[in-house]
Amino acid sequence: MLDIRRTIEYDGRMTTLKNFLIDEIVYLTGAFNETIRDPVWKDIPFTKPFKNLVMTEAMQKLGRIKQLGPVFHLYPGAVHTRLNHSIGVFHIARLMAVAFLRSELHSLQEKIPFSHSGVNAFLCAALLHDLGHFPYAHALKELSLKEHEQLGAQIIEQDASIRHIIEHELGTRVEHVCAIIDENRPSDTAEISFYRSVLSGTLDPDKLDYLCRDAFFCGVPYGVQDVSYIIGHLLFLESGALGIPLQAKASVEHLLFSKYLMYQNVYWHKSTRAATAMAKKAIGMALDANVLTQEDLYGHDDASLFLLSKQNESFAPLRLLNDVKNNHLLEERFAVPYDANNPFMMRCESRQSRQAIELSLFNLLRKIDEQLKPFEVIIDIPEQISFESDIHIVLGEGDAKPFDEVDELFTKPVVRTVSDSLRKLRVFVPGRFDVSFIEAAMFDVMKGYSCGTNDSQ
Repeated sequence: MLDIRRTIEYDGRMTTLKNFLIDEIVYLTGAFNETIRDPVWKDIPFTKPFKNLVMTEAMQKLGRIKQLGPVFHLYPGAVHTRLNHSIGVFHIARLMAVAFLRSELHSLQEKIPFSHSGVNAFLCAALLHDLGHFPYAHALKELSLKEHEQLGAQIIEQDASIRHIIEHELGTRVEHVCAIIDENRPSDTAEISFYRSVLSGTLDPDKLDYLCRDAFFCGVPYGVQDVSYIIGHLLFLESGALGIPLQAKASVEHLLFSKYLMYQNVYWHKSTRAATAMAKKAIGMALDANVLTQEDLYGHDDASLFLLSKQNESFAPLRLLNDVKNNHLLEERFAVPYDANNPFMMRCESRQSRQAIELSLFNLLRKIDEQLKPFEVIIDIPEQISFESDIHIVLGEGDAKPFDEVDELFTKPVVRTVSDSLRKLRVFVPGRFDVSFIEAAMFDVMKGYSCGTNDSQ
């Protein structure tokens, strides 16, 4: 039970823990008296220091990076930005913080040692979590670059204006904000570890915003979540982790269904995959040829990324970037479901092996089309994704079990089936090639690799 007589230091004064929780709830609901209008969540309240964070140069750059990269070629409304999204994540994180504090107050059990500094660190992390994100969504994810979380934490540490606001206007610690964003950094308190798990979990504010926001701007119904219901039913477990009651289990099912449908119809639509694969191919080949270095790829927005093509006009593969910008996409001419037990497909997951296979396919196609360029033959396999849930379901008597042990639908075998069904091995080539010809060529290549005749390619 919470000892309401116990005193702690809060803003330089001593008060009871109960009063601290009340004061912090008042802060999160009453002190946020400046607003930013958002099309998804309407008026989002800020304090002046948090609004100052939004106005920093590093945050404003996110307004020049589309949240979904090339998806606007498919859904023209999808021109929302990572700045829009970051503001939405901040909004949901603030609502969650209020729910956490109320739960702590009502349960009279101190499961997490909340602090004013920690709460503000959590909100800073929610707002700044995408500072280091690359343009064009996840096109560069396979190229062994620094993770965007690592880059974001570095920006926060090195940006004097952001550091000043965090430390002097919001009274929290830069290292705590960075530790919440970048999971590879050490976390020295239970509170910071808790916030880190909240910002990257099944029902995290990031996912709750991007599913709703992406669906809104794409004009599709799949991603919308009942965010107020989810937040209102979040529970603390004795371990300090989050759970939801059994009656709210459907909200997790809905989120997982939504994620599946958004991947199927938006994130991994064949046009999205074509643009992503082309950007990745162009930049990957430029790195291999030492035309670009890894450092050349950090800090870009959408416009400056595409300038790489103009700045290196003599390197032909970078023309793919210009084609992506102008929606001149290579076309899908071969697509099969990914089979994790197929040695050829497993081989294609390695970028180096996939390049050799692409060259074998190119050599076959070049025999009938001498105008074909090596960089115009692309094999694409999306990265692995998970539909597992790390949240616990709270049953009667306070007993909690993992979601997949309670849910009858999203069992481990079903989750694997759902994940595998989304992944496809695709071949993108210029549209002048017939599907039947590419299929025959691919089967020749696959047969050659299964017999070992293409190993030297």
